[in-house]
Amino acid sequence: MSLSRLGFLAAVAVSITFALRTWVVEFIYVATGSMEPTYHVGQRLWSDKITLRERAPKRGDVVVFPSPIGEDIDLVKRVIALPGETVELREKKVLINGKEFDEPYAVHKRGAERLVGDDIGPLTVPPDGLFVLGDNRDESEDSTVWKDKNGQPIYFIKTGGLKGLVRDPY
Repeated sequence: MSLSRLGFLAAVAVSITFALRTWVVEFIYVATGSMEPTYHVGQRLWSDKITLRERAPKRGDVVVFPSPIGEDIDLVKRVIALPGETVELREKKVLINGKEFDEPYAVHKRGAERLVGDDIGPLTVPPDGLFVLGDNRDESEDSTVWKDKNGQPIYFIKTGGLKGLVRDPY
């Protein structure tokens, strides 16, 4: 095989890989325990970048998005409340539109402790926003604790900033 043909094939492979990672799917690495027990530190997942172009996020979806507090990292959290809904946390329990929300995936490893974010709201999710939480509630930096550079709470992420839905490749 000639060097020019090999170079051409390498360029095609790189182009296809770039296109797939940009518009279709990207592998991600779980770096923290904020989504345990659902996803574990070190687990590899993939971010589906097509589905959210075809439909709006749903409650229960696990999404990938850039950190809302200015860090240059992507985060993985579960969608809890959708645009127009009222969300409230009372003693670690989530209420949506005044009704307790059943969350079989959520864990509280420090259930006896009162933590920042255990009691919030009620808050109305803006039209372009989502309220998101980690499944490992007491160990997750999420909509309950984010603050901007002035110390003001950041309760919602922008739907337009979502990068994909998390899928388990195995």
